[in-house]
Amino acid sequence: MEPLALWTAVLAGYLLGSISFAVVVGRAVGLADPRSYGSTNPGATNVLRTGNKAAALLTLLGDALKGAVAVWLARHFGPGFGLGPFAFACVGAAAFLGHLYPVFFRFQGGKGVATFLGVLLALNFWIGLAACAVWLAVAAVFRYSSLASLTAAVSAPLVYALAYGLGDSVVWPLAAMAALLLWRHRENIAKLRAGTESKIGKKSAR
Repeated sequence: MEPLALWTAVLAGYLLGSISFAVVVGRAVGLADPRSYGSTNPGATNVLRTGNKAAALLTLLGDALKGAVAVWLARHFGPGFGLGPFAFACVGAAAFLGHLYPVFFRFQGGKGVATFLGVLLALNFWIGLAACAVWLAVAAVFRYSSLASLTAAVSAPLVYALAYGLGDSVVWPLAAMAALLLWRHRENIAKLRAGTESKIGKKSAR
């Protein structure tokens, strides 16, 4: 593995992840900056609070695709520079980090759920599909989007480790992303513990 190639790919992944689609889409359709209303989180859920479902869907797709595209580009071009699965996972993690702390938007990013799932699906489609299934199952049973996201995030590295072993280097970037996602949801975790977290389908207090 060429260190320069790895760090160049990681930087490119971070810059791609730093494109905040909630802000970009919001500006394109004339919405307020998502960091100025609701939860102030620049993500699809907060954009949905405006009532503009199309903008929320575009935000969701954009945030997921940027993670997937970062990994796809690494997988497509990386082998020619000696990069392998661990490097691809690092590039995905960099895109995820860019979403959380985007250099283009004063490091005020989202919580990373869509980008995390996009990275997973591009890294290993079946692991990503399993994480999506966990999200859907938990959301359907408990009606908490945050709980579904947290459970899916924690399950991803665990399922990967069960499938490929703890010795597989890809486990560790996945675990790092899951830990960061948990950290970004710390307020939601506190609300879940207090019983004040909003359920899916119910408007939360602004």
